[in-house]
Amino acid sequence: MKKCELFMKEKNNFVRCLACSHKCLIPEGKTGICAVRKNIKGDLYLLVYNRLISEAVDPIEKKPLFHFLPGTKTYSVATVGCNFRCGFCQNYEISQSSKGGKIYGHETSAKKIVEVAIKTGCKSISYTYNEPIIYIEFIKEIATLAKKKGLKNIFVTNGYMSKEAFDYISDYIDAMNIDLKAFSDEFYKKICGASLNPVLETIKRVYKKKTHIEITTLIIPGENDSKEELEKIAKFISGLNKEIPWHISRFFPMYKMADKPITPLDSLKKAEKIGKKYLKYVYLGNI
Repeated sequence: MKKCELFMKEKNNFVRCLACSHKCLIPEGKTGICAVRKNIKGDLYLLVYNRLISEAVDPIEKKPLFHFLPGTKTYSVATVGCNFRCGFCQNYEISQSSKGGKIYGHETSAKKIVEVAIKTGCKSISYTYNEPIIYIEFIKEIATLAKKKGLKNIFVTNGYMSKEAFDYISDYIDAMNIDLKAFSDEFYKKICGASLNPVLETIKRVYKKKTHIEITTLIIPGENDSKEELEKIAKFISGLNKEIPWHISRFFPMYKMADKPITPLDSLKKAEKIGKKYLKYVYLGNI
């Protein structure tokens, strides 16, 4: 546990967390939506500091990043917790566990993470599997040391970061894969417990910063697979740059959406065709 940096003190011992776009107002003794940032006596503390739930050596293409350090290995790390509550989350056992009061993971340190990344021949460290923005202060510590050792830093994120968080971390991050889960505020509110616009703003900021960016959309039957919605996503991305890669991913029944069908291949091909009208690089995943 360590005191957070991205928060403001409010009246009556409340704190305002500034890590993500929820900007939770947290009373004493409580956590924000992610359940890993807790108000203790009027200060905000990161409960997962120096605690990882998952570490793995992955091909960078698994993030997915196809246009950044291709053919290399990346050292993937994660804590518990998330600021979303997506019903289709494939990593729900770690992303949602903190909301039930379960804070767990093995003890480690930024120094050890960087050492293992180098020892395993990785060229980068990826903050992935859960939402990295919720443990941003720990990431900054890791990323600062990683850059000194010649490693790149990668965010695999839902994009729901605040401007304050972006300004705090962006100089240390070399590439991002951002989920653009839909182009509907209704979808974000119903399924993720969030809203669309902050994600769009993050994508714009990352592009303007000239950080390498790739976008991923999971196509869920009956939720975000209409021609109109897919066209809006492709147009938005191409409006920034036609060379931003778009990864279209196939949905499989999972978590609270176990009753949903697998995305038909025809739907993926339809999305691919739409994407290629506007974008140079469109990739199908999970097929």
